[in-house]
Amino acid sequence: MSTSTQTIAFIGATGGCGLSALKRSVAAGYTCVALCRTPAKLEAHFPDKPSNLILKQGNAHDAAAVGEVLLRPSDPAAMVDAVSFSIGGSVSASLTMDDPDVCKKGVAALFEALGALRSRGVAGRPLLAVISTTGISAHGRDVPLLFVPLYHVGLKAPHADKRVAEQALFGSGERFVLVRPSLLLDGEKPDRKIRVHVESEKGVEHKEVGYFISREDVGRWMFENLLQDACHTEKYERKAVGLTW
Repeated sequence: MSTSTQTIAFIGATGGCGLSALKRSVAAGYTCVALCRTPAKLEAHFPDKPSNLILKQGNAHDAAAVGEVLLRPSDPAAMVDAVSFSIGGSVSASLTMDDPDVCKKGVAALFEALGALRSRGVAGRPLLAVISTTGISAHGRDVPLLFVPLYHVGLKAPHADKRVAEQALFGSGERFVLVRPSLLLDGEKPDRKIRVHVESEKGVEHKEVGYFISREDVGRWMFENLLQDACHTEKYERKAVGLTW
């Protein structure tokens, strides 16, 4: 698909994996529509104000705001080709979250927005590239044994939220890919191989287990394998992919 027609929505791209994917998409010339509560935070990453980046202010839990970024700017009767969805919460020192349902509510708003647009006659079935996490597989351990205490105790709250969001996606009829990174670090390593674990609802198709990967490399993999040609992602659709070095 040519850069003149590919359109991607970004929800949760002010930092981390989502920002990495957004930077690559903008640089490639794709039309990118990003939803953010504070546009100034995202504008700071794009001082040249590229014409193919459209920022819309809003909350990812507001279905109406989400619906605004799902519309193709060049044709409001059609949806975008893909959605990069990377919202999430942080864990406090007390191992709690300010919003323990942040991903659950975000996915619910996304589904509500898709349904509302379709009820208005807007056409489209965009690919949903959704950041999740390792450590919540229903098909055995997908993290190193050393990390099990951290994942099952320290990250219990966000993982419970991610699990509910994943279940909602598997229960939907949407096109989606769950992206499950290993423990996230900063710093791109373009020369380091990214190993890909693949599983469907039925079981593991290809097993890979690792310790770490960077946010930048997760975004790069998402762009190269999902977002830049969202019409040809059958290999991973309705599956979870674990990414690790």
